[in-house]
Amino acid sequence: MTQYFEGIGRRKESTARVRVMSGSGVFTVNDKALNEYFTRIGDLEAVMAPLKTAGYDLSQYDVTVAVNGGGVTGQTTAVQLGLARALVNMNGDLGPTMRKGGLLTRDARVKERKKPGLKRARKAPTYTKR
Repeated sequence: MTQYFEGIGRRKESTARVRVMSGSGVFTVNDKALNEYFTRIGDLEAVMAPLKTAGYDLSQYDVTVAVNGGGVTGQTTAVQLGLARALVNMNGDLGPTMRKGGLLTRDARVKERKKPGLKRARKAPTYTKR
């Protein structure tokens, strides 16, 4: 079995396990090609941002991602964080560069819980005088 470096990324309800190993440039997400899985404009750039920041060329590495839960945006940023963490595990000198680029910070914002007497977390029912 080949040596790989792993990073776990989370965002909202999404969790991504990213593995980076030396190879020929194959990037798969849940057994699909990267551009097949993330079809929205800007998602590919967001996922590839850690590689670009590190100055690595994808053609030297194989990346496999197992991502589940949440929606498209949550999964995109979870994969981004997981890839950044995997690259830092591979080369510790990248830590400050990734931190400066904002790629190692976990976005802790999650949906606020519904409160009793309200329709949603903060939306109150319409006030009626009579």
